[in-house]
Amino acid sequence: MADKIRVVVLYGGRSGEHEVSLKSAASVFRHLDRTRFEVIPVSIDKDGRWQWNDLRLLDPAHVAALPILRDAPEIRLARGPDGRGALVPISAGTMNPLEIDVVFPVIHGPLCEDGTVQGLLELADVAYVGSGVLASAVSMDKDVAKRLAEFAGIPVAPYRVLTRKAFVQDRSSSLAQAIEGLNLPVFVKPCNMGSSVGIHKVKTWDALGAALDDAFRYDIKVLVEQGIDAREIEVAVLEGETLFASVASELNPNAHHEFYSYEAKYLDPDGARVDLPARLDAAQMERVRSLATQVFAAFECSGFARVDFFLDRQTGRFCFNEINTLPGFTSISMYPKMMEASGVPYGELLTRLVDLALDRYRQRQSLERGYAS
Repeated sequence: MADKIRVVVLYGGRSGEHEVSLKSAASVFRHLDRTRFEVIPVSIDKDGRWQWNDLRLLDPAHVAALPILRDAPEIRLARGPDGRGALVPISAGTMNPLEIDVVFPVIHGPLCEDGTVQGLLELADVAYVGSGVLASAVSMDKDVAKRLAEFAGIPVAPYRVLTRKAFVQDRSSSLAQAIEGLNLPVFVKPCNMGSSVGIHKVKTWDALGAALDDAFRYDIKVLVEQGIDAREIEVAVLEGETLFASVASELNPNAHHEFYSYEAKYLDPDGARVDLPARLDAAQMERVRSLATQVFAAFECSGFARVDFFLDRQTGRFCFNEINTLPGFTSISMYPKMMEASGVPYGELLTRLVDLALDRYRQRQSLERGYAS
């Protein structure tokens, strides 16, 4: 039997979504095909330390969130003698260097899915699951993503952008700029955070300043976006011979949550009702699936992504909201649920993502480097 493919599941990270990552990683560990893959757990703690965790001590089959073992050996990513990627211990004798084949980043938020880790993996010349540096970076920045979507002809809701520097220098002018041309309610969103961290629904202009103060705790650039009477529609996209879009789902936050907040997503098991498939007619379903693949292609994504839209109840128009290039993989996350509802079970999905990563890596390795070897 051929050697198993060594898959590093990278989890944790230095972002506000650290705990979400621990839950996603536990689900990925449970569903990766052990007949094909040797799974290597590598965590990034909140201080940024990379550690190799002994799978035998984690028991991922029986935990909701994968732990980070405090005394696990600290490691670095390097290239082995044969050019393969390898995990090398910082302190001699704590573990033997371990050659790897592919990294599956199950990490969310800044310094995780925004191109930073992807750039590191490129420098280490290691195959990895998901989008590359460019798509990861532009998808993470809500402002740049909306500009790119508009350029591709995909509608977006009106919004304004504020920087923390300008806000601190001239608060009143920034507040005036934020409300110009917008009507209540508005949503305040850090540009480079996911999972609804730091997002506020503002229903009175008097509350805008406090919402911005909180959002600027998480980012130096913040969106103020026009609230619209809309339904929240999501589509999962998977790369292949052609781009495959799942059936769409619809999120309906319960009465305790005015929108799909962090608490509704991850802390409240009854935070939202999910309609899967979404209650759309055939034309609407076809339209939103087509828009999702258009966004994926315009952003030059790889592997997979979840694309979120608003469906304006008044106009019937879909507006691009955001794209997530490393969507959640928890037991209640919508990306795997939408794919499963579209005929791609969780385990098969993970296998396809690893295969796509290895294929993309081989294609890039076949390119001329532009220098003499």
